[in-house]
Amino acid sequence: MEVPFDPSEKALLRALAARYPTADLALAEASALRGSLTLPKGVVHVISDVHGEYKKLRHIINNASGSLRPLVESLFGAEMGDEEVEQLLSVIYYPHETVEYLRPSLEDPARRGEWVRRTLRRQFRIARSLASTRRFAEVRRLLPDARRELFEELLFEPCTGRGTSYLDVMIETLTAHDRDFSAVRTASRLVRNLSVAEIVVAGDLGDRGPRIDRVIDYLLQQPHVSFAWGNHDVSWMGACLGHEALIATVLRISLRYRRGSQLEEGYGITLAPLEKLVRIVYADDPAEFFKARGSGLRDELLLARMQKAIAIIQFKLEGQIVRRHPDWEMEERCLLHRINPREGTVEIEGRTHALRDTYLPTLDAGDPYALSPEEQSCIERLRKSFVSSPRLWQHMSAVVRHGAMWLRRDEALIFHGCVPVDEEGTGLSLEVEGQTHSGHSLFVALDRVVRGLFRKGAQASSHDADWLWYLWTGPRSPLFGKDRMATFETYFVEDKATHKEHKNPYFKLLHEADFCARVTNEFGIGGDGMIVNGHVPVRVEKGEEPVKQGGHAVTIDGAFSEAYGDRGYTLILGPEAMSLAEHHHFESVSDAITTGADIVPKVTTLRAYDPPRSVADTEDGERIRQHISALERLANAYEVGVLLEDSSPLH
Repeated sequence: MEVPFDPSEKALLRALAARYPTADLALAEASALRGSLTLPKGVVHVISDVHGEYKKLRHIINNASGSLRPLVESLFGAEMGDEEVEQLLSVIYYPHETVEYLRPSLEDPARRGEWVRRTLRRQFRIARSLASTRRFAEVRRLLPDARRELFEELLFEPCTGRGTSYLDVMIETLTAHDRDFSAVRTASRLVRNLSVAEIVVAGDLGDRGPRIDRVIDYLLQQPHVSFAWGNHDVSWMGACLGHEALIATVLRISLRYRRGSQLEEGYGITLAPLEKLVRIVYADDPAEFFKARGSGLRDELLLARMQKAIAIIQFKLEGQIVRRHPDWEMEERCLLHRINPREGTVEIEGRTHALRDTYLPTLDAGDPYALSPEEQSCIERLRKSFVSSPRLWQHMSAVVRHGAMWLRRDEALIFHGCVPVDEEGTGLSLEVEGQTHSGHSLFVALDRVVRGLFRKGAQASSHDADWLWYLWTGPRSPLFGKDRMATFETYFVEDKATHKEHKNPYFKLLHEADFCARVTNEFGIGGDGMIVNGHVPVRVEKGEEPVKQGGHAVTIDGAFSEAYGDRGYTLILGPEAMSLAEHHHFESVSDAITTGADIVPKVTTLRAYDPPRSVADTEDGERIRQHISALERLANAYEVGVLLEDSSPLH
């Protein structure tokens, strides 16, 4: 029995008809999509807590988390020596740098031409292997317009039966105009893009490491990238929108780790207002507990004073936020009014502690959370610099656009921190936009808040943007998951017991399979899903394991950044298995090119799939089936005359 077309369905089909104006075109796409359901699912690589380590991130993306090396060795190991294999890998990983390194040895035109032809054919042997699991329309979208015909010929050269001269002449023409090395570089990018269907970053793109701007630049160059936001990400988002407490936070962390270049060079944000404040107010301050880590160009004492000055501004502004939102129940984090300047002490949770640093020239005992005139002028000028940075806005809006509070990829539920719960595993509630939420509902509500703020941009009110601060540090924030952020105590109190930040019970409950099943069921993945978190580094040296005892949760924050331990994990969601790749230190691009230095990860299989998973088995498969249904319904509408086909010869 034929199902009639109601007006709302016809309106949707008319929109689809703009892309598929005839029944033949609609059915051609439907048939190709149905065929794609039988292909192996795309390989998804999930990483977390990059924390500004651009150099290491770039290598892990370029070597496809170590998977390109075994593929190249299997394809060429019988016909190439180790040195040739290493050179081919370096061309794939770092084509520009490798070509420049080899250029002096390729001065002879004949030798250069032979090297380019050989390298391109080897690259496309790899590309053919990787493309065998993709729909050709998808592969074709990865081909650059300027190289499309050459690359299509290279892909299909073994099938044409016309020998090598046709392609050799095409390549010689490029050589004559010094475009052959460019073709090699572009082919390397194609190989890398084919090796991974999607890169997912489970939060914390910046802080600690040197360049968040380069991290985001490189990720946005990838054909498919998604973000599950982390608390460090939302601090940068808030700073981008002009939220003064988060501006202070971003500045303080950047100064603590000597990362001023990412602000000044990366985003064009001036530190001059803070330097001026320091010269006026902190000129005689030794600031001995604010010494920056590492080394750099700025004077060590100046940097310490700048860090202290912005920290005091941060604590004042955070106190104002807490007073604006009594429902967040964070009054215990307001510590400035608990300072006794005469005694040089501070009261924390009912106990009195001596202050390590009592030089607080801007603290008004009568109104401790008010900024001094000099501080107010400083933060206003800094705010203007942050909201006026076009590159910062471009980066943060892209992270919002390509990101979410949580993601589902196949059987994996990916989010940065935790689902806030009590000791019994019951979701802790939080009021958002006038309604109480917990669990999955809380993630959905907070996701909506973040997107709404970026629709308003810098015009968002401070009161609304305070949500980004809460996501950064709030005890019921899914991106933070601790009772406090003890920044004040770490700077000012000797007693390390006050520095302790207690994790939400979620992190213990992750070891229980029943708890994990409840979480994944609530998020619509089913009881056998795998929870994937970052946020909390796995202390391998203390015997911790990334995979939790129940086998249904994995932590992939392996201390990626040098400041945390210089390891890191990639969760690889492939058709044959869900695997965990453990990475080690990476020295330099130069070492990779000259000595073959590489990150060869230790890979552990978490789940094996027999038979291998196809596209049909994934959430992508469900979307494709819905699209097929719509296309077939469109074709039916054409066939029965509900919609008219466009017979224009342009189609």
